[in-house]
Amino acid sequence: MGTRYHGWQRQREVLGVQEALETAIGKVANEAVEVVAAGRTDASVHASNMIAHFTTRAYRPTHNWLRGVNSLLPDDIALRWIQPMPDDFHARFGAIARRYRYITLNQAQRPAILNHQVTHIYEPLDLAAMQLAAAEIVGTHDFSSYRAAACQSNQPVRSVSHARLFAHGQFIVFDIQADGFLHHMVRNLMGTLYAIGRHELQPEAFLDILAKKDRTIAPPTASGDGLYLSMLTILSIFNNDCQMLL
Repeated sequence: MGTRYHGWQRQREVLGVQEALETAIGKVANEAVEVVAAGRTDASVHASNMIAHFTTRAYRPTHNWLRGVNSLLPDDIALRWIQPMPDDFHARFGAIARRYRYITLNQAQRPAILNHQVTHIYEPLDLAAMQLAAAEIVGTHDFSSYRAAACQSNQPVRSVSHARLFAHGQFIVFDIQADGFLHHMVRNLMGTLYAIGRHELQPEAFLDILAKKDRTIAPPTASGDGLYLSMLTILSIFNNDCQMLL
């Protein structure tokens, strides 16, 4: 879970998931290691399937790596699978698609056990209107209106292959896959979908905002609490081109 962390990346003054992993793996390897992930997450954002790799001179049986590292990790981080990889494998550059799920608890009462694991919206949301807008996200677009001001990407065009919004009991799930995501892109998209669900905007407003390429006209960024990096598609993953699965 990403609640206690300031995103994936190692930082000087705050704790990131990368630092926690490198510390645990380094103790098992008895040497310093650098862990390279297929993607990054923002502060408080979760990941259920993060692929990463590291290089070491140490030899340990795979079950020793798995059990040893997990015994040293905090309770909210765990390795699920680990294997030796070819020398040319790279978690980041081998990723060809990324998939996120954003989970909203839409009910009057706030959550307790799920606190920080979902975003709570107490007022009723118009799911049908939100679904109409979500359908417009599929395709190749300039997402300048839905990128953070601090986004460092050289270009704002992304190709979305899948975007589906559906209800599961009191939960509303936004499932989206693309060749890549801009900084805060999913959370900014969700902020607009919330505005549509509250009838503050009409479904067609999504394309209007997109066309203007101006972040200042879009609704506020949604919380990171409900966001999960749920899947990474890696080239030749079924040929063992994957070293570590978190």
